[in-house]
Parts: sequence; C-alpha cells; structure tokens
Amino acid sequence: MNENPADLAPELCVLIAAVLGLVNGLFLPRTRQWRVAVICAAGLVAGLAVAGVAATRPDLMAFDAFEIDPVTHVTRIVVFGSTLLVVILAAGQVRDHPRESEHYTLILLSALGTVALGATSDLLVLVAAYLLASIPAYALAGFGKDAPGTEAALKYYLMGALLGVVMLGGVTLLFGVGRGTAYPMLREGFADASPAVVAVGVVALLAGPLFKAGAVPGHFWVPDVTEGAPPAVAAFVTTVPKIGAFAALYRFGAETSPGGWAVLVAVIAAVTMTLGNLAAFGQDNVRRLLAYSTVSQAGYLLVPVAMAGRTDLAEPAVLYYLAAYAVTNVGAFAVVLAAGRDDLAGYTGLLRRSPLLGLSLVVCLLGLVGTPPTAVFVGKVLMFGAALDGGHAWLAVVAAVNTVASVFYYLRWIIPLFGRRTGRPAPRPARGASTVAVVAAVLSVLLGVGSGIALTAS
Repeated sequence: MNENPADLAPELCVLIAAVLGLVNGLFLPRTRQWRVAVICAAGLVAGLAVAGVAATRPDLMAFDAFEIDPVTHVTRIVVFGSTLLVVILAAGQVRDHPRESEHYTLILLSALGTVALGATSDLLVLVAAYLLASIPAYALAGFGKDAPGTEAALKYYLMGALLGVVMLGGVTLLFGVGRGTAYPMLREGFADASPAVVAVGVVALLAGPLFKAGAVPGHFWVPDVTEGAPPAVAAFVTTVPKIGAFAALYRFGAETSPGGWAVLVAVIAAVTMTLGNLAAFGQDNVRRLLAYSTVSQAGYLLVPVAMAGRTDLAEPAVLYYLAAYAVTNVGAFAVVLAAGRDDLAGYTGLLRRSPLLGLSLVVCLLGLVGTPPTAVFVGKVLMFGAALDGGHAWLAVVAAVNTVASVFYYLRWIIPLFGRRTGRPAPRPARGASTVAVVAAVLSVLLGVGSGIALTAS
C-alpha cells in the first residue's frame, strides 16, 4: 500500500482550485466572479498536466483503495479535459449570476467524484464517489430557481436517491457474502458464495453506476434533464459522470469476475442501445434527440464492459470509446449553445451562416454515428472486436444494426444545415461556445486519425 498524497496530485490540483474558487467567490462582487472561472480552469489545466506526467509512471495502489493504472489515467485526462470545455461553455451562460462562483465549484466537485468512481477498487469508496459525483450534479440541474429545469432536477434527484439506496443494499449484500469490500477480497469470497445471492447483490450494485451512465433502467432522467437544464449543464451531466460510471463498471467486472456478469451486462447493453435509438427517431427537439443519443451510446459502451475479463480488447475499447464519446458529445452540445435553438428547423442554413460551426456539428453528429475518420469510429471498431473476441457475436450484430439505424435520426439534423433559411435572420452564434465546438470537432478527428499512435503508446 502507498500512502503518498503526491500520488493524488491531479485530484488535489482540482480540489484546491474548487476551494480557492469558492473562497474567492465569497468576497468578489458579482461583476468580477468570472475570476473564479479562471481559477477553476487553471486548476483543471494543472490537473491535466500532472495526470499526463503520472501516466508515464508505473502502476500503484494509493491508500489501499485508489488504483493508479491505465483506467485511472484515462479517466483523469478525459474527465478533466471534458470539464474544462464545460467550464468554458458555462462561463458565457452564468456571467454575473449571483451564484456564478458556486456554479463552477459544483462542476469541479462533481468531476472529482467522477474520477474517484473510475479509480476506486473498494465498494465503500465507490459509494462515497457516487455521492460526490451526484449531489453537485443535482444542484447544477436545478441551478436556476423556478427555471424549466427545476422539475427535471427533482426527477433527477429522486431517481438518483432511490437507485443510490438500491446500490447501498447491493454493497451490503456483497460485503456479507464476500467478507470484505475490497475487490480482491470479493473475488475470493465470490468463489465460495451462493451464485444466486451474488447475482442479486451485483444487480442491486449496478443500479448506481447505470444511473450515472444513463443506461436502462436508470435512463428516465436523461431526456428531461437534458432539455430542462442549461445547455452547459446538460453537456456536463450527459458526458462527465458517464466516464466514471463506465470505468467503475469495467473495473468491478474485471477485478471481481462475478458469475453471469457478461450475460447480464450484455443484455442491458442491447436493450439500452435499442431503446435509445428507437426513442430518438421521433424527436424534433435537438436536446432530447441528443439525450436519447447518449442513452444509445451508453449501450455501445456497455459492450466492452460486458467483456471485462474475457478479452484483452475490452480495456482499450472502453477507454478509447470513452475519450471519443466525451469530446464528440461536448462538441454537439456546444453547437446547440452557440446556435441558441432547440428545434431542428432552427438549424436550417447553419452551414451558410456559420460554416465552421455547421461543419463542427456535421463532424460531431457523424462522429456519434461512428463515421471514419472520427474517434468514435475507432471506438466502435474496438467495441465490435471485443464482442467478437469475447464470444458474444450476437451482441456485435445488435450493435451493428443499431449503428445503421442511428444514421437516420442524425441525418434529420444534418440535412437542414445545407438548406436556405427564410424569414428573419438568425442571431449571431455565441463566440465562446463556437470555439469549443470547433475545438471538439478537431479533437474528434485527431483522435480518430491518431488512433494508431495512441493505442500503440498505451
């Protein structure tokens, strides 16, 4: 066991930024609280830099419950990078808000909980990380008092609390049959325990991470929160918590190997991707369309999670897909924020009015489909390979059919971009959000083109 606090330097950089931002916000006048955004962004950049250095060092265990390995390295970098983009998006939305500094601080605290979710190898720390990732997100979803997102935030909170209690029941049951909470102890305990009891405990435990991931059956909050919350918050809750949830699910499956894991998660994956795609077909609100798109993406991401421990392709598949999904999804939401329209008709002629913004949206939407040379294409190729190598060819077929089907509802959004707008001129796109959209689209392409180098280095 290693108890050197320096091993958690990336997390400490972000935590210090959150504390400094909150303290500064107490004394800054409303018109100068934008400085807190700078402090939080600086903390995230520092965290990214330190995480990059840490990724070159040997794997180790910190404080007997926090693993520092490739899964943690990728979780750190993707979470901090995505959160940095969200902070930039939020800065334009909450400028001069009475609680502007608290908004940035809540984002950073939730991001810290997300990293802990993906790094922990102990059920008790998993529960604590779940709460840290969730509670700030509830507040963010209902940040505007009496805003349209208030009802959605309440639904988000109630469902999160309910499934969190179910998860606690699963932790209790697994602790009883596994004679411990650390994953290595659980692996040994499961071998002697009743398979039926272990199965019940695992199903209950899955409730929490599946809720954070927006997967069936914990997906009901996703469309309501995505439509009702501010676009920057919607981008955050549909992207960042998923990263920690899938990393946590993969780690639990790989390190404890509970009986029936592959079949259980594979069935959930198939149902999730199919339901998400079917629900997205009839959406005219782009935020709800993206919401159900994130549900379907959760299904694809569960495929390599189901193959944890069955094939060596599972780990690179889930990690690369997470990075690809995160940057692409944030880019799509950045376009929504920049354009300021939630209806499909509002995007008519966007490529003519703002070529860079329109092209960024095309790249992000085709990226979510899995079109080369975008990063999600590489993630899906790895995902298919993991399913085939893990002996679940039927799951690869279901994922392929769903991928083809998803093209149609993404095209419903892409085709109007090439049209000609009639009526009064559309408002000028927000500059900050447009920049984030372009950066995200470029990163998506670079991750796809450079996938060979990235995967070889890993």
